[in-house]
Amino acid sequence: MRIVSVVGARPNFVKMAPLLKEMRLHRSIHSILVHTGQHYDLTMSEQFFRDLDLPPPDFNLGVGSCSHAVQTAEVMRRLEPVLSTTRPELVLVVGDVNSTLAAALTAVKLGIPLAHVEAGLRSFDRRMPEEINRLLTDAVADSLFVTEESGRQNLLREGIPAAKIHFVGNVMIDALHAFRPRWQHSTIFDELGVDADHPYGVVTLHRPANVDAPVVLADLLEGLQELGRHLLVVFPLHPRVKSQLQRQGHVFSPPPVATERSERKGIAYVDALGYLDFIALVSRARLVLTDSGGIQEETTILGVPCLTLRDTTERPVTVSHGTNRVIGTDPGRIVDEALWTLSHPPPASAPPPLWDGQTAGRIVRILLGSPSTESAESARPAESPRQCQA
Repeated sequence: MRIVSVVGARPNFVKMAPLLKEMRLHRSIHSILVHTGQHYDLTMSEQFFRDLDLPPPDFNLGVGSCSHAVQTAEVMRRLEPVLSTTRPELVLVVGDVNSTLAAALTAVKLGIPLAHVEAGLRSFDRRMPEEINRLLTDAVADSLFVTEESGRQNLLREGIPAAKIHFVGNVMIDALHAFRPRWQHSTIFDELGVDADHPYGVVTLHRPANVDAPVVLADLLEGLQELGRHLLVVFPLHPRVKSQLQRQGHVFSPPPVATERSERKGIAYVDALGYLDFIALVSRARLVLTDSGGIQEETTILGVPCLTLRDTTERPVTVSHGTNRVIGTDPGRIVDEALWTLSHPPPASAPPPLWDGQTAGRIVRILLGSPSTESAESARPAESPRQCQA
């Protein structure tokens, strides 16, 4: 059984790592990895491949960074001949980035069955590019693997047949558990000069709604700077937010070094971190502020309070079972909520159902028995499609 797995961005790498490891345990699976190149530099791609023991991709499409339309179209254009040549029984996609949607559309137009891991998540905010990617990918997928009950309910409401939906748990949590011995021995605290025994927070930003609008970004920074008067805030900079801040003339000065009488405070701007170092940093934080979906899930398992800097979340289970609260982007509320959380840390809670580190095994067992893959040969076109003519 030939399975082409498609990744493109750093959250994809984390989700795909446990799946590829599980597939290698089955001799009946011939696994082919395609990297679209949506994320391509050292900290956003190569470091993650090393940290997560990902094999070198069999194909790297080298798409790079561009607009949503161009990026999606380029992935489709470059992926089509790969799928036509490798002729897989299944295409496997994860998450909600542009590469996910592009691979999904390319597969179904070639008549190749499609499996979507992390299906059914909905923020109900169609201004988010990721929400469009989720909706469209789920609409054409043959097998939909959901992380939480809300995902199953959303898909049923959208008319997806129940037989296609599989509640399996969360592969991001598989990675968190599998690599725990490594991230627990990270040297990131020494490298950044962070004293893990003193209170600190971690912040991440990357959503276009928060980063691309100068007024919104300025409001967020105002709130973070005020919070930095109370404790050290470590801010790993996603390339998107770093370039925006540089365009606005921001100077990344380090916070004052702590003296014997005072703890280090302020905002510590650092370059984007690899997976192991970032999880280590988050695991010992007193507080995380983020607009990332995956970090909401990771903090839930790590038991670290999380404040989501958005108006909605597509992961409601992190609110009901975890430590997450959705607070928006008002600077005054950011400070108030953060200080309240620091003085009232949430009690420990049980993890969401099936977030047990065994999700990849459940997914692969289902794929090996999936009726949709058995009919792939008859569904596939007899010959590769012709190239478009000018």
